[in-house]
Amino acid sequence: MNQSILAHENAVFKGTGGLSANNRSLGFQPAFRNNENGCIYASRFPDGRLAPIHMIDGLPDELVTARSATGRVTSVKASVQAGFTLGGDFYDREQAASYSQARLAIEAACH
Repeated sequence: MNQSILAHENAVFKGTGGLSANNRSLGFQPAFRNNENGCIYASRFPDGRLAPIHMIDGLPDELVTARSATGRVTSVKASVQAGFTLGGDFYDREQAASYSQARLAIEAACH
């Protein structure tokens, strides 16, 4: 996982609930899951503050595989997956997109 992969995923999920900007109103928070052990990490800035988008810079050292000369995280383990948390559960981008689409359809039907 690196910035290039995140950018590709953002392009794939453009216009869907698979992006932070499109699902934030439903309560989703950007997060990462390490598929080796199931641990979930909120997306954070390097200083530890919660980030509104996916930021690999805030992931713990045990997931980092490469850093730039200035110390910025440039790559993390391949087992790390971008997604979201909602109500304590992890949703991958596809699941978040499906959930968002269903919620919006329900809301539209009720108005």
